[in-house]
Amino acid sequence: MNIVIFGAGGRAGREAVAEACRRGHQVTAVVRDPARHQIPSDVRVVQGDVVDVASVEEAAAGHDAAISAAVDLAVPSHDFFTASARALSTGLPTAGVRRLVLVGLASIMAGASGVPLMDEPAFPAEYRPFALGHAAGLDELRGRDLDWVYVAPAGDFDHDGTRTGRYRVAGHADWASRITYADFAIALLDEIGTPGHHRAALIVREA
Repeated sequence: MNIVIFGAGGRAGREAVAEACRRGHQVTAVVRDPARHQIPSDVRVVQGDVVDVASVEEAAAGHDAAISAAVDLAVPSHDFFTASARALSTGLPTAGVRRLVLVGLASIMAGASGVPLMDEPAFPAEYRPFALGHAAGLDELRGRDLDWVYVAPAGDFDHDGTRTGRYRVAGHADWASRITYADFAIALLDEIGTPGHHRAALIVREA
């Protein structure tokens, strides 16, 4: 398949690129500044802006599916995630791309208590604006005509762990869970190759 990956320079994006290449897909890596990133030589790299409809459409043309791992911490989270959701849900279909897999956030998913982790008493207040931004972006997608899946880790990422080649679907979010970026990328690419969830949020954790 031909897969376009927005935010390909970040940790989740880089692992998504690596997993897609491992499976033999043709990959276009979209980043804001190509000079800042070391992308494998067999990957097409383009400059693009995930909050700009025309940029999304241009980068996605000729592709079968898209992944977005993009984030911009220099702007308010609410503004970025809602704008990127609007640009992706408008630009991708215009380019002929119907499937979008997004990197999500555990804190907006329901925990064992049934409420989102960000609404639990122990959730750090300083992280709440970022979580609310993610939630607003997801709400924006729900009102759009696109085949999307929002894939969130159950807890956080194991930043130093290595690829095990496994993951499992979780019934709820769990702060204690830690999944490597490489294993998380497997879940992203599984939802491209054999889509099992449509217009829904999916929680994955370590196997």
